[in-house]
Amino acid sequence: MAGAIGFDNEKYIREQAQEILERVERFNNKLYLEFGGKLMYDYHAARVLPGYDPNVKMRLLRELKDKADLLLCIYAGDIERKKIRADFGITYDSDAMKLIDDLKEWGINVLGVVITRFEGQPAAVQFKNKLERRDIRVYTHRFTKGYPTDVDVIVSDEGYGANDYIETTRPLVIVTGPGPGSGKLATSLSQLYHDYRRNIRSGYAKFETFPIWNISLKHPANIAYEAATADIRDFNIIDPFHLEAYGTTVVNYNRDVEVFPVLRRILEKITGCDSFYKSPTDMGVNRAGFAITDDEVVREASRQEVIRRYFRYQCEYAMGFTDKETVQRVELLLKEFRITPENRSVVHPARKAAQDAMSDETKGNEGIYCGAAIQLKDGAIITGSNSPMMHAASSLIIKAIKHLAEIPARIDLLPSNIIESLRNFKTDILAEKSVSLDLEEALVALSISATANPAAQIALEKIRDLNGCEVHMTHIPTPGDEAGLRRIGVNLTSDPNFATNNLFIS
Repeated sequence: MAGAIGFDNEKYIREQAQEILERVERFNNKLYLEFGGKLMYDYHAARVLPGYDPNVKMRLLRELKDKADLLLCIYAGDIERKKIRADFGITYDSDAMKLIDDLKEWGINVLGVVITRFEGQPAAVQFKNKLERRDIRVYTHRFTKGYPTDVDVIVSDEGYGANDYIETTRPLVIVTGPGPGSGKLATSLSQLYHDYRRNIRSGYAKFETFPIWNISLKHPANIAYEAATADIRDFNIIDPFHLEAYGTTVVNYNRDVEVFPVLRRILEKITGCDSFYKSPTDMGVNRAGFAITDDEVVREASRQEVIRRYFRYQCEYAMGFTDKETVQRVELLLKEFRITPENRSVVHPARKAAQDAMSDETKGNEGIYCGAAIQLKDGAIITGSNSPMMHAASSLIIKAIKHLAEIPARIDLLPSNIIESLRNFKTDILAEKSVSLDLEEALVALSISATANPAAQIALEKIRDLNGCEVHMTHIPTPGDEAGLRRIGVNLTSDPNFATNNLFIS
């Protein structure tokens, strides 16, 4: 089903924008809208809902920007422990700064950054100083006293009242952050508390994508969300409050359902009246399910995403980044679908490429044989393996773009003098032990070759056609390979094996 589309972006933008504006009007033209999930570059949604634009939320916000202010929340603890956003390979504080830059390019200005649960952590203080010296307003919110059980303290000057109030001027306030647990909800409720003290009858809602409430609990798209959040132990359930209030079965996730009774009491305490919301699903603004155009395409894409998550957690476990329970949770999801990791089309070809390299004595690096495979958009599968000259990822991408450019295999894109020069630079000048070119180095060599080699130039232009293609490697990619593959934009998985016996990989 390569290239199949299962999602209508335009319908989604129309319906989501309409729902948001209706919610703004319902709360006297002042709404704090918490953005669940990623505001930009939502590649999980793009993989699970084929056709979904990873930046569709930004397209939506651009339509609403004249009505919206934006607050960016980041948890001080995530800054302190240098939590990584996996799809970019950068820390959450770096991601926050990147998001501010990206928002400016979209014509959307960030009103301020809120560092939540701030307790003077040195890294958080440094982050605050860095932003303020670039003329970005920064607010610090401490842990809410009394949370989550003592509502009388939470909704008081000791609780939400102890936080800085952030002056906003527009009817819609987007509250976002680089990841879960960033303090978006607490920031929204703190603002609500201060508003009501000022006789501003504002409201709260949550922009959601997953889980999709109006498809079944065990729909693969919702199961893929469970796989994506296995490390934070999220799981989907039927919303019992919605079922009781309306007699309708809808899907939500455990944290929203667990916190709802407290959240409803907090809202009622702040507003002094019965909550507008009868269930956590009521709070959500989520029209994603209505924009699915081909359910079977979405189902298959979601099954593939569960397999990707399995490989990712296996590798993170091997590297010490996650625990065994996270891996086991996704293994159970695979069994529930009755699928195996080998149902990913590029897994077997990559492993076979490694085996074939092992049988060729001219290949290999320190006795370790690596294979890689890519499935192109026309369905063709290309393989590559490591050698004394190139990493498996480098070999794979060179062969793939040669295939796309219809360049015969016998024609070399990288002249020996360029490769030799790079190898000498690595060994003689940088004093590196490995002379084999990783993907970043190979792409630099290819771009140099393209200045004098028309075939290399034609092949180089085909790299953009690899965006969104599926790739599997038999070994965890080195930093240079991973960075190169990420920039190309492929969907990468790998077996939990190391490409070298060395503990340190630069």
